[in-house]
Amino acid sequence: MPFDQLSSKLQDVFKQLRKKGKLTDKDIKLALREVKVALLEADVNFKVVKNFIKTIEERAIGAEVLESLTPGQQVIKIVNEELIALMGSSNSRISFATKGITPVMMIGLQGAGKTTTSAKLASVMKSQGKRPLLVACDIYRPAAIDQLKTVGKQVNIPVFSLGTDHSPVEIAKKAIEHAKENNHDVVIIDTAGRLHIDEVLMDELKAIKSEIKPQEILLVVDAMTGQDAVNVAGNFDKDLGIDGVVMTKMDGDTRGGAALSIRAVTDKPIKYIGMGEKLSDLQPFHPDRMASRIL
Repeated sequence: MPFDQLSSKLQDVFKQLRKKGKLTDKDIKLALREVKVALLEADVNFKVVKNFIKTIEERAIGAEVLESLTPGQQVIKIVNEELIALMGSSNSRISFATKGITPVMMIGLQGAGKTTTSAKLASVMKSQGKRPLLVACDIYRPAAIDQLKTVGKQVNIPVFSLGTDHSPVEIAKKAIEHAKENNHDVVIIDTAGRLHIDEVLMDELKAIKSEIKPQEILLVVDAMTGQDAVNVAGNFDKDLGIDGVVMTKMDGDTRGGAALSIRAVTDKPIKYIGMGEKLSDLQPFHPDRMASRIL
């Protein structure tokens, strides 16, 4: 599970703090040094760790901790509050258009799980009373269209496709027209990925964005890739502008560093996390619950 290693290390640190009764500045600094090491080992971005520890130290060495009856508990409370703030304070939901169609662009590198996540998200929206349409705009990866049709069928959501003979921009445009004619209120566009970010990919995504003017651009990243996921998010946000992140394979990532870094680096929220292979395994991301799990 995510954060297993980090969680056990932090619990060891806090156990020592609780034992001490009264705390000195030195006790807190030593404990925070341990916290820093634990975060770095969990693959949290170095700058993020540095700022995080500095904020906690400034709060913890103040009167609210040193003069408190249970200083160890106070330090843990501060760490908890700062962890929640680091991950974005509250659950960020998808914003739907007030009228007409809500176009959602799914973007990301190849292998992050974009196609499956598109179907999972469509299923979530259907359960909320929406009428989603999935759109196959990845015309390059062999079998990408068939894959989307397969997962679409599994969650009973229609898939719009024009095969591989039309440009992704044309497919996206026609999909919006089709959605209007067939009473769909959400259009989820599964775009092509690459093994790495390149100009051709970005130009194509910019052209789709310009054509359909998406309400949301969601970046799908693989939690298992750690800091690479954070760098990818930074690059996509700089070039295209993203509204949020969907982090897949969180169930397989014991370190969890990307989940703790991505908001601080991009200033964009994690909106959903993938916690398994099943099409029902997409969950809203709640920073407060994640912080509780870590501590």
